[in-house]
Amino acid sequence: MKLRVGVIGGGQLARMMIPPAIELGIELCVLAEAEGSSARLAATTVGDYRDADTVLAFAETVDVVTFDHEHVPQSVLRKLVAHGVAVRPGPHALLYAQDKILMRERLSELGLPLPDWQSVRTAEEIEHFLADHDGRIIVKTPRGGYDGKGVRVVTSVADVRDWLDGNDLLVEEVVPFQRELAQLVARRPSGETAVWPVVETVQRKGVCAEVVAPAPRSAGLVADVAGDIALQVAEGLDVTGVLAVELFETVDDRVLVNELAMRPHNSGHWTIDGSTTSQFEQHLRAVLDLPLGATGLDQPWSVMVNILGGPAEGSLADRYARALAAEPVAKIHNYGKDPRPGRKVGHVTVTGDELDDVAYRARAAAAFFE
Repeated sequence: MKLRVGVIGGGQLARMMIPPAIELGIELCVLAEAEGSSARLAATTVGDYRDADTVLAFAETVDVVTFDHEHVPQSVLRKLVAHGVAVRPGPHALLYAQDKILMRERLSELGLPLPDWQSVRTAEEIEHFLADHDGRIIVKTPRGGYDGKGVRVVTSVADVRDWLDGNDLLVEEVVPFQRELAQLVARRPSGETAVWPVVETVQRKGVCAEVVAPAPRSAGLVADVAGDIALQVAEGLDVTGVLAVELFETVDDRVLVNELAMRPHNSGHWTIDGSTTSQFEQHLRAVLDLPLGATGLDQPWSVMVNILGGPAEGSLADRYARALAAEPVAKIHNYGKDPRPGRKVGHVTVTGDELDDVAYRARAAAAFFE
């Protein structure tokens, strides 16, 4: 009998679970938000992930439920658990990926390194935090923000007055960082864990543009610290599946936790072509409580470049001939989405022995799709 994994959400993360599911003989079922989703090849149901009855009916057809995103309401998740559905990661863990203030509180309890932060509700509280942090801070909405949404650099209360609606906001120091890192870890319900090499991420306009694996100059202390932090988060929050911990490496050589994602993550797309076990195969193994795969590098370097927006006219496929001819070592991943400014519509990965050459080829291949 086939193992059946249900994925809530029909985006590109669900789409990239399809190949490893086929290879492992797993039946992948997707609850998509709309017809024609990125993961339409496995979309067995189209419906509202916020409707408990819709989600429960979908969950009853599979062995375990996991996620393409973290937006399923807690009330729906807890109803699934009450009906005996295996939900991985569980609602008690996802809570901390859904609410940034709760995440900061819990990570503080675990003693993990964080930017200076505070939960605020009033203009006066923001003014005091500004005064204590040289007049420039980060303000985040606790829920729903991603890819730069729900995040503002603030120098006065006026910059964020439209967010002051009586709800809590998260304020943080502007971290003096020299680069951003990301650490992926996978964890099974039985407790087995596996980590990949820490990577360096490059953000443009709040969106991840490039990932370099492993992060240059990370061997030794940085890699050890990043890996240890991710393991502490995974175990302290009882995460199952793949977890991404986004990090700052500060100018004074500290490593601080920035954000969490309890699912496969953009910073791990390079693993499809550059690691013994991709994050998508590993996620399926983890949520099914199967032994985890090796996480070593297939080549010394991997560089992943996001295709953001896509061509102004036509489709990505219209550019294939030129891109593939120019950069035959590049691996092109198309998410099956219509081009739109700023939208992640695909990515390119190149692996090899020399970082400069690998980075040049990945960027050159991605440029064909602008």
